[in-house]
Amino acid sequence: MAETTLTETTVAEVMAELAALEDPKVRAVNEKHGDDHGVNLGKLRALAKRLKTQPDLARRLWETEDTAARLLAILICRPKAFERDELDAMLRQARAPKVHDWLVNYVVKKNRHAEELRVAWLADPDPAVASAGWALTTERVAKKPEGLDLAGLLDVIEAEMKDAPERLQWAMNHCLARIGIEHAGHRARAMDIGERLEVLKDYPTPPGCTSPYAPIWITEMVRRQGG
Repeated sequence: MAETTLTETTVAEVMAELAALEDPKVRAVNEKHGDDHGVNLGKLRALAKRLKTQPDLARRLWETEDTAARLLAILICRPKAFERDELDAMLRQARAPKVHDWLVNYVVKKNRHAEELRVAWLADPDPAVASAGWALTTERVAKKPEGLDLAGLLDVIEAEMKDAPERLQWAMNHCLARIGIEHAGHRARAMDIGERLEVLKDYPTPPGCTSPYAPIWITEMVRRQGG
């Protein structure tokens, strides 16, 4: 019982610290992207560095459903400790885009169940869940493409990306670009799909940044690689 009380006190202390870091200006910017928190991410990372790895505290912070607390939980958890069903449930609870993104990139990718979840999520009817499957697929396209049906992935992208919901469309477009960048044998088709579908063609891109429009993205990255 004493241990539980200690954990509860710690959660309360951390939540109070997060509340003290709340900045209305940061919240206003984040809410434009669908993220309902007002904590500067640099300060959040500094807090995580001070807390270090605390799996039990991370789980308790996740259970608060608070976005800033969940981001902190991701930073102090032990990624390899989660079971498959636990990660699946967490992803379905992660509706804020930043929580969703960090969970996939900082936790799921480091977990032994990543490939099993990738396959399951790709076929999920929930577009937010499917987008996580595509993010994991993009990781494999770049780092471990053996066994992937790249032509089949391009078939799906060609058929479904144009009308996909925003988050799913973004993830599929990233996969399309990565296939074109990393795999010369599929580059012409990836470029052609991007040119015909015109997904993100008019996306506002700041000076010095590469456009997410696949044909431009592929061309620029291949150029940088000396391809």
